[in-house]
Amino acid sequence: MDAKRKICAVITARPSYSRVKTALQAIKDHPALELQLVVAGSALLDRYGNAVDFIERDGFTIAEKVFMVLEGENKTAMAKTTGLGVMELANVFYNLQPDAVLTIADRFETIAASIAAAYQNIPLIHLQGGEVTGNIDEKVRHANTKLADIHFVTSEDAKQRVIKMGEDPNYVYNTGCPSIDLAAEVANNPSLDFDPFKKYGGVGQQFDHKKGYLVVMQHPVTTEYASAREDVLKTLRVIDALKVPAFWFWPNVDAGADGTSSGIRSYREHHHLKHIHFFKNMEPLDFLKLLKNSSCLIGNSSVGIRECSYLGVPVVNIGTRQNRRLRGSNVIDVMYTEDAIKNAITSQLGSPRKQQETIYGTGESGKQIADILATIELRFHKTITY
Repeated sequence: MDAKRKICAVITARPSYSRVKTALQAIKDHPALELQLVVAGSALLDRYGNAVDFIERDGFTIAEKVFMVLEGENKTAMAKTTGLGVMELANVFYNLQPDAVLTIADRFETIAASIAAAYQNIPLIHLQGGEVTGNIDEKVRHANTKLADIHFVTSEDAKQRVIKMGEDPNYVYNTGCPSIDLAAEVANNPSLDFDPFKKYGGVGQQFDHKKGYLVVMQHPVTTEYASAREDVLKTLRVIDALKVPAFWFWPNVDAGADGTSSGIRSYREHHHLKHIHFFKNMEPLDFLKLLKNSSCLIGNSSVGIRECSYLGVPVVNIGTRQNRRLRGSNVIDVMYTEDAIKNAITSQLGSPRKQQETIYGTGESGKQIADILATIELRFHKTITY
């Protein structure tokens, strides 16, 4: 019997885990594959929700932990964090000797895994290439695509874009997004079967969420990080004025996260927010259940574009962070003005529930990815196709 193929997946941040969880499970369960899980970056840090706790609780064994986040949350710290990631992950891959490395999406530090693998002739698998957003994510995503050998994209639109970038069509697969697998589970069992306050604690007033609530998730935009504080204050003022109960989630570690965080803390100190409760993190399924039962998601998270389109959750998407990303009819796009944000939320609250859309997959992505990885020819040499 042939040895199992060792697939080394690198999780560098809280949202990356929910993006890939079902693929990790399918790789772990596949008889021809062995999962080597590396957790790095902000996924290890308590102030960003300590995603590593949820990963271990879900039954995954972590092969290596890589501490690489440099303090500062500015552009220079992002560059240095990525550099540390290259150095540390190069050693990790040397020690683990994987048959292939899986890197996820477009966060700034994901390119560290791509460089460390590609420079050591380890076949590189990239999930979620070919999409469009703008800011540093846009550059990193397409750079990951050019370093990668195997591409698992989430839509036909993305597949065509990757092929146009000169990638071999035989190595570009539209599997949909593994995050939609989780959304499909929630769609089949949508009840909010836990108390968010009791299970996750958080900070702020508790309220009766059974009569309807908002979810807010707003991250800084790396190319506009200087305005992060003022951007989040605008959203806070609108949510405060509306007096609708809201669960608010802490931002990712990006340039500008300090501004977003300090804006939230400052506003909280000077205003009695009876109807806003703040969380760092939730288990992926619980978070999607919270979203499914919400009246609307507000902010600039890609969960509004992906999972919410499948779940039919209304979304007010603010600013440029998801610029040009393929979206469903559940999304209203606005810029950072208080009137526009308020009007869009009011419009979504007054509209009928949105229909399910499957632009990012139908819920079988993880299994498809594992099956392909078990049989595809693994290679690390390629040339542009035109």
